[in-house]
Amino acid sequence: MQAQLRKRKEGFTIIEVLIVLAIAGLILLVVFLAVPALQRNSRNTQRKSEVASIVGAINEYSNNNGGKLPTSAQLASAVQNAKLSFYEAGGVTAASSDTNGATTETVQVRLQAKCGTNGNASSGSASARQFAVMYNVETGGGEQKLCQDS
Repeated sequence: MQAQLRKRKEGFTIIEVLIVLAIAGLILLVVFLAVPALQRNSRNTQRKSEVASIVGAINEYSNNNGGKLPTSAQLASAVQNAKLSFYEAGGVTAASSDTNGATTETVQVRLQAKCGTNGNASSGSASARQFAVMYNVETGGGEQKLCQDS
């Protein structure tokens, strides 16, 4: 009779199951919050690398042409040998003003200028051989303007 009254102690209690589910939920939350930031950082790293390739291509053009920078019309042919994936097919344009009008998909090159404040280029004290490349990167709250000098 006592053998029949004994309860079997197999399986998990409801508290143990809830704790496991809560821990799994926290892990999934961390993963879903971290993945977009990692992807954004990866794209930004690639953008910065491509801007460095554009600067190198323009410097190479300048070295091969007696120190002269390419004109706005020659800019596309000057950067055609740069390895680009974000900024191909017309994504590299000449800037007509000191204001950064670039987006995360485009780059603007300001000839005879150097980087100023807030990611903009300034033509005030730049020499004839200087240029600035303006571009944007993604942030958690939108876009950030950046500029890289020659």
